[in-house]
Amino acid sequence: MKKKLKPVILLIVLSFIIAGCGNGGGKDTITVSGKMWTEQFILTQMMAELLKEKTDLDVKVEEGLGEVSILTPALEKGDIDVYIEYTGTGLEAVLKEQAKEGASAEEILSQVRKGYEEKFNVTWLKPLGFENTYTLAYTQNQDFDAKTFSDLVPLSKDLSFGAPHQFYEREGDGYDAFAEAYGYEFKAKESFDPNIMYEAVKNGDVDIIPAFTTDGRIQRYNLKTTTDDKGFFPPYDAAPIIRQEVLEEHPEVEEVLNELAGQISEEEMSEMNAKVDMDKQDPKDVAREFLLSKGLIEE
Repeated sequence: MKKKLKPVILLIVLSFIIAGCGNGGGKDTITVSGKMWTEQFILTQMMAELLKEKTDLDVKVEEGLGEVSILTPALEKGDIDVYIEYTGTGLEAVLKEQAKEGASAEEILSQVRKGYEEKFNVTWLKPLGFENTYTLAYTQNQDFDAKTFSDLVPLSKDLSFGAPHQFYEREGDGYDAFAEAYGYEFKAKESFDPNIMYEAVKNGDVDIIPAFTTDGRIQRYNLKTTTDDKGFFPPYDAAPIIRQEVLEEHPEVEEVLNELAGQISEEEMSEMNAKVDMDKQDPKDVAREFLLSKGLIEE
């Protein structure tokens, strides 16, 4: 009798083991991603750490996946679930729309939110608190002192311009539309990885770069900056964008990620970027340090 019971008991035990393996511990997965530069590495890790701390989801990180041409289809297909985008990029580079003259940052956010929900079934959460726009930057040893983008126009024929690869490819707010709007005729154009671009201008490989205003290397390299006096670029407020299907299945995710709303100033983002780029700190460590400083996670 005992010999007959053993196989039965073994089958029962195995069935429980298989069932336990099949449900993955009862956790659903959310995939957090971002673009291929320092600020995005930090923000990707920041969202991931917050979600790990405050939800029961299994959080997967796809760091540095690519630019909008890769990230947007990945969101549509469900390959990723959330990343940080900038309102101006979403408006012009993705939706191929223009901001209405005099539109406020809130109106542009509403415009991109509506467009993404209708076109991609993706929505925009609350902005993080900072804008990362463009400034044309150059070194202190140049023999000119430009304050605005327009000041550089008559000088452009004698200057070289270096930008990330994607800046030349983008429509709406990319190089071609930008150069046409201001009338630039740079003597040479160079293409760089975003993280190499600052070294290039510092070392004199190019004269002008379209620097990101939250990049800590502007201050660390003592670069001079200019303002977009024609308002060519729209606001670039940073905000998480997420698949609506995820929010329907896990409404807690919206509440958790919105804890970041209004929490990051331009100065704070710039300093975090400098810690990674200049001080060689790990983006995840920088992200956790910030979350701890704001009381959003615990040790």
